[in-house]
Amino acid sequence: MAITFLKSILIKFRNKLVNASNGRTRDQFAKSFKEDQQKEEAFDHKKRGFSSVSVEQIVGSVGRYHDFDNKFRLMQHMPSDRFKVIRQAMKSGKRLPPVKLYQIRDEYYVLDGNHRIAAAKEIGLLEIDAEIVEFIPSKDTLENILYREKSEFNEIARLPHPINLTEVGQYIHLIKQISKHQEFLKHETKKSVSFESAAKDWYQTIYQPLNDIINQGGLIEAFPGRTIADLYTYISIHQWDNQRSRNYGSTIDRILTDNMEEFRKKMSNTKEIEYPEMQRGITAFILINVKAKSEFKIMDKLYALKEVQEVHSVHGEIDLLVKVMLTRDLLSSDAEIIGQFVHNKVRSISGVTSTVTLIPGVSRMKEK
Repeated sequence: MAITFLKSILIKFRNKLVNASNGRTRDQFAKSFKEDQQKEEAFDHKKRGFSSVSVEQIVGSVGRYHDFDNKFRLMQHMPSDRFKVIRQAMKSGKRLPPVKLYQIRDEYYVLDGNHRIAAAKEIGLLEIDAEIVEFIPSKDTLENILYREKSEFNEIARLPHPINLTEVGQYIHLIKQISKHQEFLKHETKKSVSFESAAKDWYQTIYQPLNDIINQGGLIEAFPGRTIADLYTYISIHQWDNQRSRNYGSTIDRILTDNMEEFRKKMSNTKEIEYPEMQRGITAFILINVKAKSEFKIMDKLYALKEVQEVHSVHGEIDLLVKVMLTRDLLSSDAEIIGQFVHNKVRSISGVTSTVTLIPGVSRMKEK
């Protein structure tokens, strides 16, 4: 007991020395996993396996938080040769091993791969492959109860993208919908259908289309503090479970049916031209490296693609900068549309050696 207490005192003293020597307060460093683990009482853990993680959500480190600032930039007093090698490898498109992360709610802490995360943040990568262990907060706050419900839903459904609800007790309604859809698919195909497979089909053919309709109808503006997922749950419960139709707006009322599977069938037979108000443009920038002396030939091929708005040959570590405008359909996510375009139309061009895709977050443009 005395040794443990003494050890904790020495750690705190060391951290004070580190902070003082760099003239920085604690909140100017990357977040400490152990500090946040204690604060959230997050000790029970589950292995989540391998997944792609948003670099923006990686905010701290398990053991080396004092080596990085709060933007996860390497401190000036730390050796940088290894960091430069890793950064160059990422810029050239070299595939590096997945990092290892600890997760508490929606934030991640680096167990292994601190330099890779720092490099990814510096060059603007959106996502990185990671092996994840999630630590579950045990405090019975409203936020933690909601998070545990979300975590349990994600574990059961294993959807490609999270569904974010803001009210406790609502995820059970989504599980019931998926279970009903699972029974429908079994009856329709005369085959066994797993809950996970039914969840993916439900997400693509029911949840995502209705989300798009709600989003394009502008209904979310009347519900500050709520998410599109909240409105999906509210509308679908009243429309399909309780059989209580409401007036939600011309676009939603025109498309919505009284039955979940009828809605799915209607969406599967829908062509985008029937609902032009639901089309949405996606802007993306692609940084491309090419083989020596091939940039002008590749520029011509890129410029010939109807989705490409601009092509620039640039100086530096990137050879070409391309701006594209894509159109999202009813059943696909932004990531799927962009990924398919880059894989099928950009990477397939002979001479392209690597690509990095950037999606604008907040944009400001001057009128011409």
